[in-house]
Amino acid sequence: MFEARTRRSRIGLQVLATLLVLPFLAPLVAMVQGSLAGQGVGNYRKVFHTGVVGTYFRNSLLIAVSTIALVYVCTMLAAFGFAKLRIAGKEIWFWMLLVALTMPEAVLLTPLFVTASTFDLYDQLIAVILPLAALQVPFTVLLARNFFDGIPTELMEAGRVDGANVFQVFWRILLPLTRPIAAAIVVLTLINAWNAYLIPMLMLNSPGKQVFTLLRSFFTSQYTNDQTGVLAAAVITAVPVMVAYVLLQRFFERGLAAGALK
Repeated sequence: MFEARTRRSRIGLQVLATLLVLPFLAPLVAMVQGSLAGQGVGNYRKVFHTGVVGTYFRNSLLIAVSTIALVYVCTMLAAFGFAKLRIAGKEIWFWMLLVALTMPEAVLLTPLFVTASTFDLYDQLIAVILPLAALQVPFTVLLARNFFDGIPTELMEAGRVDGANVFQVFWRILLPLTRPIAAAIVVLTLINAWNAYLIPMLMLNSPGKQVFTLLRSFFTSQYTNDQTGVLAAAVITAVPVMVAYVLLQRFFERGLAAGALK
């Protein structure tokens, strides 16, 4: 591991790290300060007095968990196929998948809305879960494929010699080895699914199916603009995913490092 040996270099690295952190830390500090302006903690009580925090939390949690499950299954199967199986034209399919990374979410809103309305999925949580999962899969497949490439093919060959079929090799030999990259995928998907705003706002209309990121709608309308309530709702929305990231940070960093080195 790289280590600064002199006091001057350590101070220089600390100053550089501080300068890099400040642009990201300043908005968070401003958000917390703004949420405490005026009534202080009363702004947070105001958010909970809306009576929808529990419902919104449940919906956001359901969307996040379902999205993680879909992304995990699709990513591991696709990455295994792209990395270890002989499939005609698989590189073409892989690069076509990566092209999806260039598509802005806003451009897809109209097609997604038309598709959801056509299949009678509008105002259903599934109309949010499926697009969120689809938007995550290209990047997670890219990460996982690099990891699968680093697993020795000899392990697969040994399993085949012992009589295992392709699925058994994947399930019993390779999948247990992917825990580091799987942890990174889970954290990334959780953050993106929890913080999703445009797709839930477009697809969900009933009050009982809204998500945490839409709490701000209670404090902004044509005749009201309660910014302290908006900021308090933003803080409450951010807390669960921040706690989850802190708890899973070690696994997340190991997964990304493993995927980069494989």
